[in-house]
Amino acid sequence: MKEIIAIIRMNKTSQTKEALVQAGFNSLTAIKVMGRGKLLKDLALLEEVREENRDLVLESLLKGGRLIPKRMLSITVPDQEAAKVVDVIISVNKSGNVGDGKIFVLPVSQVVRVRTGERDEEAV
Repeated sequence: MKEIIAIIRMNKTSQTKEALVQAGFNSLTAIKVMGRGKLLKDLALLEEVREENRDLVLESLLKGGRLIPKRMLSITVPDQEAAKVVDVIISVNKSGNVGDGKIFVLPVSQVVRVRTGERDEEAV
């Protein structure tokens, strides 16, 4: 089994959930999170900032910068379904801009459903 953790833009949450359901993936956990990417990517945003504000933005970035609200989705699926989930998430969230998100795919060694005691794929 695999756990897919996707960190996406807040405004893409509903669209991503709908696409996952349409692809047959109904179970997921969603959490509001705050985070940021690498400084070098943030420095690229300076090109979009008006010249008189660049020093203030750069100073803020170098001090650790601001955290950006995101949504973190966690989906556990059989190994053979992981690539499909990743493709669905990318299809909805890819705009080609900084901040589109990240997807992590991790192995899951065991799952137990508390109510029934079912284990592994039966528990998913």
